[in-house]
Amino acid sequence: MAAKFPEGFFWGGATAANQCEGAWNVDGRGPARTDVTTVGSATEPRYVTVKMPDGSTKKLAGLMFGAMPAGAHGVCLDGEYYPNHEGIDFYHHYKEDIALFAEMGFTMFRMSISWSRIFPKGIEEEPNQAGLEFYRNVFKGLRAYGIEPLVTISHYDTPLYIEEELGGWENREVIELFDRFTETLFREYRGLVKYWLTFNEINSLLMLKLFMPDAPLEFIQGNYQALHNQFVASARAVVRGHAIDPAYQIGCMIAGGPSSYPLTCDPKDILAAQHRNQESFWYSSDVMVRGAYPAFAHRMWRENGVELVMGENDLAELAVGTVDFISYSYYATNCETTHEGVEKDGKGNLVMGAKNPYLQYSDWGWSIDADGLRYTLNEIYGRYGIPVMVVENGLGAADTVEADGSIHDPYRIEYLRAHVQAMAEALDDGVDLIAYTPWGCIDLVAASTGEMHKRYGMIYVDRHDDGTGTFERRRKDSFFWYKKVIESNGSDLS
Repeated sequence: MAAKFPEGFFWGGATAANQCEGAWNVDGRGPARTDVTTVGSATEPRYVTVKMPDGSTKKLAGLMFGAMPAGAHGVCLDGEYYPNHEGIDFYHHYKEDIALFAEMGFTMFRMSISWSRIFPKGIEEEPNQAGLEFYRNVFKGLRAYGIEPLVTISHYDTPLYIEEELGGWENREVIELFDRFTETLFREYRGLVKYWLTFNEINSLLMLKLFMPDAPLEFIQGNYQALHNQFVASARAVVRGHAIDPAYQIGCMIAGGPSSYPLTCDPKDILAAQHRNQESFWYSSDVMVRGAYPAFAHRMWRENGVELVMGENDLAELAVGTVDFISYSYYATNCETTHEGVEKDGKGNLVMGAKNPYLQYSDWGWSIDADGLRYTLNEIYGRYGIPVMVVENGLGAADTVEADGSIHDPYRIEYLRAHVQAMAEALDDGVDLIAYTPWGCIDLVAASTGEMHKRYGMIYVDRHDDGTGTFERRRKDSFFWYKKVIESNGSDLS
C-alpha cells in the first residue's frame, strides 16, 4: 500500500431512513413516496400504487423519483408488498445495531432523518415531538460509543403530502418548508451532530432522463426546476446551519462520481463521456461547491429546452451557501460511445451504458472498478480542493446462511479490499479524503429494486423479499474483516 490513512480518518457505514427504519406509520410519522412503492427485482420494476381522480387504482412504473400524475394520491393496495413499511425495523433495533457498529469499531455512522417523522405532512408549524425524540436517542446512543453521526437531511424522503398537494420540489413554496425543517434540526441537535449532508444524490434528478430517454420535455423541465429549488434550499441550509452553530460542517452528496469513460479513443466518444460527466455530476457539484452554475449549463439548458424560473436573490444565495466538504457515492463506472451495436450494461442498477470489456460485473449488472474510485477522487479533489468523503460504496450480492449460522462473503471482502486500496492510492496522490462509510453496513431494502436478497451489509438481517423473517442480526465474515481494517486504520487488509 502506497500511503497510510491519516490519524482521525472516519471509518464507518451508511444507511437511509426509508430503507432501514420501518415503523412507517408509528408515533405520528406521515407517509413518503417509498411507502406506496412495491417490491421489484433485477428484471421487474418497482411500482408506485396510486388512486386516480376517477377513483380507479393503478400501478405505475418509473415513478420512484418522477412526478406524481396530476390528482393522483398514493395508496397501499391489498395483495401488494411494500418493503419499506418495515425495512429492517431499525426503529426498534437501533440500540442493538449501534452496539454492533461499535463492535466493528465505527467512528462515523451515516444515516438520514425522515422528514415526515418530524413534520408528517411537511407543512405543520410545530414538529412531531416523538420523531424528534427518536433521533435524539439515536444520536445519544452513537455518541455513547464515540461514533460521529453524519446526517443526511433529505434522502429520497419528501413527505407524500408535499408531492401530491404541492407538486413536490417544482414548487418554490417547498423551499420555505425545508427552511423550517432544517432550522428545527440544526437547533434541536446542536451538540449531538456536527456533520450534515443537505440532499442525498441531489443530481439524481438529472440522471432520470438517462433512464427515460423518451421523457417529455415538461418532465425534463420540471426536474431541472426542482433541482434548482433544491440548490437554493441547500444553500440556505448551509448559511442557516453556520449561523446556528459555527462548528457545523455541512456538505453536499452527489451520485456516482464523474465516472463515465469513453469506450474508445474516438474523439466523439471522449466528448460524449465528457458531456455525460458534466451533465450527471459537475453541473450539480459546481453549484454547491463553487456557488454558481458552470458555463456548460447554458448548453444543457438549450439542448433540453429548459428555462429556469429563478427568484431575484437565488444566484446570490447560491454564491454564499457553498458547502464545507463534498461527498459522493461510488459503486461502478460506465462507458459512453457514439458507436452502434455495442453491448449495454444495466439491469438492477438503472444505469445503461456501454459495457466495459476490461471489467467484471456483479449479478445485478454493476461493473466492479476499484481503479475508478481512485480516478474519481482525483478528479473531484483536483477540481475543488476541499475535503472529500466517500459515503456510499459496496457490493450487492445474494448471501447464504450456513447450517451453523455463519455467512461467508469473500466476494464482498474482495470488493471492499480493492476499494480501500484505491483510497490509499488516492491519499498518496494528495487527495484530502477524510471519511469512508460503505453503503448498507447492515442489510437493508435496496432502493432500486426493493429487494432484501440483494444484500450489501456486513451485518445480516433475517428479512426476505416476501416480508418474512425474524429481523435477527448476524455477523458476516466481512464484519470481522472490516473490524480488523478499522483497528489497523486501513493498514491490515488481509
